[in-house]
Amino acid sequence: MSNITFRPANPTDAEQVAEVYLASRKAFVAFAPIAHSDDEVRHWVADHLLPSGGVTVAESGGAVIGMMALTREEEIGWIEQLYLLPSAVGQGIGTRLVQRAKEELGPPIRLYTFQANEGARRFYERHGFRAIEFGDGSGNEEGCPDILYEWTEEM
Repeated sequence: MSNITFRPANPTDAEQVAEVYLASRKAFVAFAPIAHSDDEVRHWVADHLLPSGGVTVAESGGAVIGMMALTREEEIGWIEQLYLLPSAVGQGIGTRLVQRAKEELGPPIRLYTFQANEGARRFYERHGFRAIEFGDGSGNEEGCPDILYEWTEEM
């Protein structure tokens, strides 16, 4: 995938952003069933995620192939969402999104992923994130054990 561009998401991206989210969750996180229907996810993306701001899309040939949502709570930056189409994984796009998050938010940055999501765990650990807390799943809608990761500075 050449000619990848990154830009702020806009309301017209809602359907494609939702499809990236759904395709990625179904392909890589099948052990943690989505707590909402596909239509509910589409409405959440259109009505809440995109209007909240902080969403970047990765685009190739006019199509959204990845998305990342960032927020800040007090002095801590958060990667709330980071998903790629399954066909876009392994091509450096996620790395570029994480680098953008580091540049935009600065340290510390936190994120959650599921303990069973070994691919995501390897990805974030490779990018300097360290596990700081392990949860039993009671804190997420899916009820799956999770991990709180934090990045504080380049190693």
